[in-house]
Amino acid sequence: MLLPAKAEVARQLRRYRAWERAMLAAPADHTVRATFEDAGYTLCVLMGKRCAREAADAAERYLHITLAAYLREQNERPHLSAVRRGPPRSRRWRFLAGR
Repeated sequence: MLLPAKAEVARQLRRYRAWERAMLAAPADHTVRATFEDAGYTLCVLMGKRCAREAADAAERYLHITLAAYLREQNERPHLSAVRRGPPRSRRWRFLAGR
């Protein structure tokens, strides 16, 4: 698993928090909101999360604990990628058998 440099995570987290404060101060400003959402998206990509709040939390944890502890914490969480997708096997074999 590749992880971003802590300095970059810290910089993006500061950017996200600054735009969060600006957005809360002026919620009707579309430019501020768009920049805040962009900062959240960047943090999501860096931390591998789908939600900006989760990404901010993960960034804070990543910055405050050791790399080994962070990796261990991430490996203990269930991953959705383990869920099998597609039709049940019995249907799949029926389709293949009919050829």
